[in-house]
Amino acid sequence: MTIQQKLESKKVSKNLAENVLFMNEILGVDKSFDVIYRKLHYAGKEFALYFVDGFAKDDIMNYIMIHLSQREWEELVPNTLKHLLETEIGYLEVETSDDFKQIVTQVLSGPLALFVDGEDEAILIDARTYPARGPQEPDIERVVRGSRDGFVETLIFNTALTRRRLRDPSLRMEYMQVGERSKTDIAIAYIEDIANPDLVERIKKKLDNAEIDGLPMAEKTLEEYLFSNHWNPYPMVRFTERPDVAAVHLLEGHVLIYVDTSPSVMITPTTLFHHVQHAEEYRQKPIIGAYLRWIRFFAMILSVILLPLWFLVVQNPSLLPENLKYIGPNKIGQISIFWQFIFAELGVDILRMAAVHTPSPLATALGLISAIIIGQMAIDVGLFTKEVILYLAIATIGTFATPSYELSMANRLVRIYLLIMVFVLGKWGFIIGILLWFLFLVFSKSFDTPYLWPLIPFNGKALLDVIVRSPMPYKNKRPKILSPDDPDRSPGE
Repeated sequence: MTIQQKLESKKVSKNLAENVLFMNEILGVDKSFDVIYRKLHYAGKEFALYFVDGFAKDDIMNYIMIHLSQREWEELVPNTLKHLLETEIGYLEVETSDDFKQIVTQVLSGPLALFVDGEDEAILIDARTYPARGPQEPDIERVVRGSRDGFVETLIFNTALTRRRLRDPSLRMEYMQVGERSKTDIAIAYIEDIANPDLVERIKKKLDNAEIDGLPMAEKTLEEYLFSNHWNPYPMVRFTERPDVAAVHLLEGHVLIYVDTSPSVMITPTTLFHHVQHAEEYRQKPIIGAYLRWIRFFAMILSVILLPLWFLVVQNPSLLPENLKYIGPNKIGQISIFWQFIFAELGVDILRMAAVHTPSPLATALGLISAIIIGQMAIDVGLFTKEVILYLAIATIGTFATPSYELSMANRLVRIYLLIMVFVLGKWGFIIGILLWFLFLVFSKSFDTPYLWPLIPFNGKALLDVIVRSPMPYKNKRPKILSPDDPDRSPGE
């Protein structure tokens, strides 16, 4: 019989020795050094205390134990549990339970479990603390102006950072646990009188139906249970590590999912255009924000179509007018342009992975080796032409200019796909490839939200806001596609 089966329907007994024997077996007290069991004796009664070393607040635990050691027998009887809860254990987060499955889960989550001889319920004291780093600005969502705090790996810190920006009594943080073994803490955040209740219930139902033993990769594992289109490279949710970005989306009517142990919060549902906006655009004047957005759009478009388009005109020089002939390669090299692009793309990805695993003090040296030694020598020996390196560098910079890392990786795959289409079918391959890519995005949906909205289905006002970054006083409506309960952003309307 497995441990999970032993816990099913097992209730706390009034016999303390029986409870201790069962808890010691389930938690492996004699095998796991960090699971602590203490046999205590206060006011003529026997107690058993269980907690995980490193999770419990030592000062709170010591205070409770010192306080109980000063009690007399008549102060705890009759109704020992009632006396302990209402008088003796004056800690804020205290509850009782007679279900061993809940008790074991709570102990492994951090709270203390206190068993009392003669009582058929245990006291759970939420005096936990987790190892955590301080809030810092996220590396991939930096801004010139704005807050420098970011989400961390502790769930309660992240929800507090969000509530600091939204003091709305309608903000709901619903608690759930996912994972038969991991019991990972999850919070579903939404503003009750704004978010579509059907959307909230649908997300909660999907989380309830997630049959998995644990979430080792936190939010990324959970995302794959929420969305079934696993082979779609485009992200169906937006990840953010910025509390201000999370607050903005809550006010629009989105539903957010916080997962303990992860600094990334999932924003649902999202469209393609949610992934191309950045907080920096809203930290500048509207005209500056619009300019930055246009530059970013241009860089992202170049990252996808520049290489296939240049490869197309290399294969078909007649497509180029005379005054643009200089953009073609002066010398093809020892291998074909197509394979040069493929090898170069693979080389960029290898360098990117190497940079991730390279210690920071050596990162500069890696860049010098890749740019000066490998790149220059590859040109000198004829492996690559100068034009291939130039245009690939432009496309790579456009990839890095994409605000969403997940979107940039998807665009890279599309770029390689278009290169193959051009190589196989020429100019018709380019046209067909672009058309199929567009149709693929048209039919993609995130929780029934069209991925290309507000372009398809068309919504002129919303699309204008995407293109020009409207001033905040003009943003008086929430996105219609989310079907919010309260569509007006202006309090007076």
